[in-house]
Amino acid sequence: MGLFDIFSGKKALNRTGILNGFCDNHIHLLPGVDDGIQSMEDALELLGIMETAGVKKVWCTPHIMEDIPNKTDFLKMHFEKLKSLYKGEIELHLAAEYMIDSLFHERLENDDLLLHANNHVLVESSTVSAPYGFKSTLKELMHKGHYVLLAHPERYRFLEKKDYVELKEMKIRFQLNLTSLLGLYGPAVKEKAEMLLTEGFYEVVGTDTHRVKRWQQMEEQKISKKIIKLIGEIQGL
Repeated sequence: MGLFDIFSGKKALNRTGILNGFCDNHIHLLPGVDDGIQSMEDALELLGIMETAGVKKVWCTPHIMEDIPNKTDFLKMHFEKLKSLYKGEIELHLAAEYMIDSLFHERLENDDLLLHANNHVLVESSTVSAPYGFKSTLKELMHKGHYVLLAHPERYRFLEKKDYVELKEMKIRFQLNLTSLLGLYGPAVKEKAEMLLTEGFYEVVGTDTHRVKRWQQMEEQKISKKIIKLIGEIQGL
């Protein structure tokens, strides 16, 4: 640790205690089903690293979108295989990360959704522009009796402060990418994540990890005491 880190009060993430007892609510761990982890060997290696760090629970959230049209039964089959091969202590769960597109509307209409904890549905959008009917789709999802969990809202360039306030007033729940706070998506995303965190917008935390090296890179990033405290205050679902 350098002098700057001593005086700034920053620590590497893996020395803060944040990961001890951590629930990763968003990770692309299920091997070979999307752009995340590609092999069972890598999935098991990552789980071992996470267990060493103190992680207690993981929600596997593979992509479902027009470009990656994973079917529910297909994902369940791969998840059962992962569970059968993993012999560690982390509690594994399966949900999905749904892109708001025409395929999502089809799955929603057919009640064919992989639900996150307590009847939540994890959804995402393009980071550049909102999909057609963005807010009306979220309202439809809630009308069907689900809670909306919006993945990494800090990454959406089309959302401003007033939009976040409106979404919260709609009872949309926000999932923070821990990697956003660490600057791994750039300074603009980091700044927005810090604003949302400071003002109490987030309900849950995930890492959105797609690769073993990305997790290892994340663990080594420095984070301030203030941010550590605020993350610790997030209640979860």
